[in-house]
Amino acid sequence: MPKTLFDLKNDLVTLGKALAAAKEQKIAEASKPDADIETIKALETKEVNLKARFDILQREHDEMEAEQLKNLQRNPIKGAADPKAKITAAKAELYRATVRGRNISSDVKAALGDNNTTGGEKILPTTMTNELLHEPFVKNPLRDHSTFTSVTNLEIPKIDFTLDDDDFIADTETAKEIKAEGDVVTFGRHKFKVFVPISETILTATDTNLVQTVDQALQSGLAAKEKKVAFATTPKAGEEHMSFYSVQNGIKEVTGADLYKAIKAALADLHEDYRENAKITMRYADYLDIIETLANGSTALYSAQPEQVLGKPVVFCDAAVNPVVGDLRYSHFNYDPQALYDRDKDVKTGIELFALTAWVDHKIKLKSAFRIAKKAPTV
Repeated sequence: MPKTLFDLKNDLVTLGKALAAAKEQKIAEASKPDADIETIKALETKEVNLKARFDILQREHDEMEAEQLKNLQRNPIKGAADPKAKITAAKAELYRATVRGRNISSDVKAALGDNNTTGGEKILPTTMTNELLHEPFVKNPLRDHSTFTSVTNLEIPKIDFTLDDDDFIADTETAKEIKAEGDVVTFGRHKFKVFVPISETILTATDTNLVQTVDQALQSGLAAKEKKVAFATTPKAGEEHMSFYSVQNGIKEVTGADLYKAIKAALADLHEDYRENAKITMRYADYLDIIETLANGSTALYSAQPEQVLGKPVVFCDAAVNPVVGDLRYSHFNYDPQALYDRDKDVKTGIELFALTAWVDHKIKLKSAFRIAKKAPTV
């Protein structure tokens, strides 16, 4: 098989090490008082031969690298040897072509895992969909705790197992909930759009800069939507079921004289099956208020881990106006895998927009797995 540029780079490293070792061996031998001149000459010959081989490989490497650079400039998709670079170049071309109203080449679609060869539908390619929907997004704290899937028309059971005994569910609230609402959760499709403004400066920037800018904006848009629907105090029509705080979900509220006691009471009110894996989702400002109250002038408590203070791991989220206490595995986000992309324009600024259309649903699979902690109103 013909050697690739990667192979030549590895060979150069190996040969370079051998050349350096031969040179050291020659110097070490020549430094000996009783050194044999024939041995030194043999080492010199070995060094000369290695140097000649190294120079030949170096020339071949430089020529191949220059040729690939020309190919990359002519066709950034075909010319990219590194798979990651190939995908980056393809994504950059998709963004530029979409915003500028050009057709997307088949090479770009193939590089991004798009099997749609008709070109009639603007479905986001598989590679990009997977990255957007499955990569953890730092800006949404629930990403590391809630369940996330990407399945069309998803239906799942509310509980993971059953027994032949009808009374196996020890938590009466869970039993009543399943009896009233059924034991299957069906996810719907709720459309939303993310618009990414792209200036001419960004469009003409390097592939890496363009892709990082657009990807980060798209990911932030998805994360913002997830947080918005999950903690909406006044949900949009049709999205009521997505919020922990909605009347429709009716998650039990537990009150206390202050927020600290309310959280403790909420944890105690959970059934032990949910309490075992419970987490507390709350605002950082509320946590600092609790620390200030408990510390009573001492600074020692400020260095303690939140779990040591409240008894369970804490997930900080500024959208959680009232702490949500419970097993976040029963908070489930599902995306339709076929997201769409298109272009739009901000008529106020004249800046072109890359538009992403996605469908998401958030289901609280078991309401009995959660409690809302609230400070009791003062009388």
